[in-house]
Order: sequence, then C-alpha cells, then structure tokens
Amino acid sequence: MFDIEDEAVNIGISVGIAMAPINGTRPDQILRNADLALYRAKADGRSVYRFFESQMDSDARERRMLEVELRDALKNNELELYYQPLVSAADRRPMGFEALIRWNHPIRGLVPPAEFIPLAERSSLIVEIGDWTIEQACRAAASWPTGLTVAVNMSAKHFRISDIAQVVKKSLTKSGLESNRLEIEITEGLLMENPDEVTVKLAEIRDLGVILAMDDFGTGYSSLSYLLKFPFDKIKIDKSFIDASTQEPAARDILKAIASLAKTLNLRITAEGVETADQADFLSGIACHQLQGFYFSPPLDSIDMPRYLLANVPTREAEVRAEVESVLMKRRASLGARPRTGLAARPIGN
Repeated sequence: MFDIEDEAVNIGISVGIAMAPINGTRPDQILRNADLALYRAKADGRSVYRFFESQMDSDARERRMLEVELRDALKNNELELYYQPLVSAADRRPMGFEALIRWNHPIRGLVPPAEFIPLAERSSLIVEIGDWTIEQACRAAASWPTGLTVAVNMSAKHFRISDIAQVVKKSLTKSGLESNRLEIEITEGLLMENPDEVTVKLAEIRDLGVILAMDDFGTGYSSLSYLLKFPFDKIKIDKSFIDASTQEPAARDILKAIASLAKTLNLRITAEGVETADQADFLSGIACHQLQGFYFSPPLDSIDMPRYLLANVPTREAEVRAEVESVLMKRRASLGARPRTGLAARPIGN
C-alpha cells in the first residue's frame, strides 16, 4: 500500500510464467502460455505467480466453449434468478430477498455464477446479463407483497461501462416497482478505480430513491474511508466474519465494532452467511438489522418462492382476518369478565 497525496493506494501484481523450450519454441507460443498462467494466477486470488501447466491449455479451450454457449443462454432463456430471504433480526420475518443468478445449462446442469460470471466479464456479455438481472429482479419484486425489497449485486465491469442509472430507471418504470424497494449492492473493488466517476453514478442511482449497499464489508483495505466518501445506506458484513465469530472472540469484537460504527453513521446492517441459531442470536444482540443465510432459507427458485411467500409473508387478507379475530377475542374476554347485574332468571310461563 502506498500513500499518494494523502490517499491510500493499494497496488498488487499477478504473474504468469512460461519458459522455453519446455512451454514453447516460438515467441507467440510462449506469450500465449504465459497469458494462460497469468489467468490462473488471477483466478487463484491475484497477487500471486503461476507457472504454465499443460492442463491450463485444456481449461482454456473449455472456457472458450462455455463462453460461446453463454452467448446463447440469454436467447434460450437458460438464465434464472433465485431469491434468498433477508429476514428481520428482531422478529425473523422476511423483509426482502437478494437476487442470485443461475445458469440452467441444457447439458451441464446448474452452472454456478462463480464459473460463468468471470467469462461474461471478459466480454460485453456482462452488460447484457447485468441489465437482464436488474430488469427481472424488479419485475419479480413488483409481484410480491408490498414492502418486500429486492437486492441486486452488481458486477464492477457492468457498473463501469454502462449508463447504470438509466438501466435502473428503465427497469423500475417497466416493472412499476417503487424505487425504495430496490437495493443495488457494489463491492469495494469498484470504488478503488475512478472514484470520482463512481461517485457521480452512485449519486444518480440514489437520486432515483434506490437503496445503496456496500457488499462484503470489512474484506478490503479502505472500507471505512469509503463509507465517508460515498452515499451508502447499508453495509453487508462478509460471511467470513460470521463464520469466524463462532470460534474467535476477536471476530465477535470486530462485529460489535462494525455495528457501533454503523449506528454512528446511521447505516443499516445486513449479516450474510448465517448458518446457526447462535450466530443469529449474537447478530441480533449487537443490533444488526437484517440476517441472511441457510439457517433461514437457501436461495429459492421459481417453484419454491411462492410457497415461501405464502408460508412466511402474511397477505393483507390474512392480516385483516387476524385483526378481526383479535378484536373478537378481546370482546369475548370483556363480556366474560363483565359483572352480573343482580337480576335472577325467571321460568317462562306461570
């Protein structure tokens, strides 16, 4: 990390290595194989080096094939959104859902986003997929009971190269969804490149009334400074902290500090990756607002989603029925407790 004009700048490097004559005898072969090794280094977490291996060549061919198939996925309606509930930390009732994209490949089956999103980001496909995701999420949320929100995690590349405010505005208009029911999540990595341009785009989105959230909070180098520079409404605590909180007191102390910071900055908190009752109780105790994870529900497909809504989200009709029942019960209790008037019953007749 370097301090440049009072700004903390983190610079990392990934290296791919190919050596002649083992990995090729021509310059173009060596460069190509070094590039494959570099791609592996980036895939393994960046800031590392990797030597070329023959397996990388076959992996590259498979990626190219998958990229060709991904281009047809949108046309063939193979992409689908799953929705994972965001529940209230206070009463565990659903407050909204996060939209998670899946690819139903006709041969490979369900392809996780970790495999195909990086492919899409290497081309303009990420813009088409990102636009489609926002539009579909808004359309789905518009059909849910009033008040439930939908959160969409944005690719950094999609955010940078598209007119994202117009994409969001168009999706809200077409779906009829209220703007305050849409949440846009971005990661810290996006903020580290062209922060001035990002600030303008974030302001345009917020002017629409959309909620802005910083995802994976606490995993980067400058999360705290970004909370002051950018107009966030909400932070999402990374799953790694939730996992560690089960065994490590230091992780619990960090979570308490995050909760205190969020309260000071008037930010809401969502904790993701909750898998146990102990984690849920602890996070509720430190004043997190929302909880998300398999402890409450896995991501729901188009079949399970309506069932979940019926079972966990009361409709207006159900709420009215419950209110009426409550009034009747109070009235019966009141009549049952009313003191007698002193009049005796008389037999009918004589």
